[in-house]
Amino acid sequence: MSRVLVLNATSEPIGVVSDRRAVVLTLDRKVEVLVEADKTFDSERLTVPVPEVVRLRYFVKVPYQRHAPLNRRAVFARDEGRCQYCTRPAESIDHVVPRSRGGGHEWTNVVACCRRCNTLKGDRHLHACGLELRRKPLAPARHLWLALSVGTMPDSWGPFLGSARAA
Repeated sequence: MSRVLVLNATSEPIGVVSDRRAVVLTLDRKVEVLVEADKTFDSERLTVPVPEVVRLRYFVKVPYQRHAPLNRRAVFARDEGRCQYCTRPAESIDHVVPRSRGGGHEWTNVVACCRRCNTLKGDRHLHACGLELRRKPLAPARHLWLALSVGTMPDSWGPFLGSARAA
């Protein structure tokens, strides 16, 4: 079973549904198909192409903005699985300003890190251990939550997600 990207009437991503659910929404004329997949659902009297991206025909107010949770998987996705001190493959996360020294557990203070650099840094500040950040840690792209919930995304979703595609 494949996944289908659902866009609001304003073309903003609001979720992902199964291909069966997307076909039902299409038959009920609740969505318009923007991108079709290479497969179809066949019945005795009807053949329906399976969509990959659909847009709602009416606007749905989303009561809250989804955000990517601050966890290991999300930090690795943001930092592309590379240590932010030496660019080796990351194995853990590190607080730039250690929590024991007043640093918070927030996007701007957490980076992906290899074991060697994490051990070298310990609970010290960067200037005290001679390490340097390759890039400043920032909050992730707006739609990273979508990339994290789906895992791998079809290439056809790229134009509708913008910067979340890189994450």
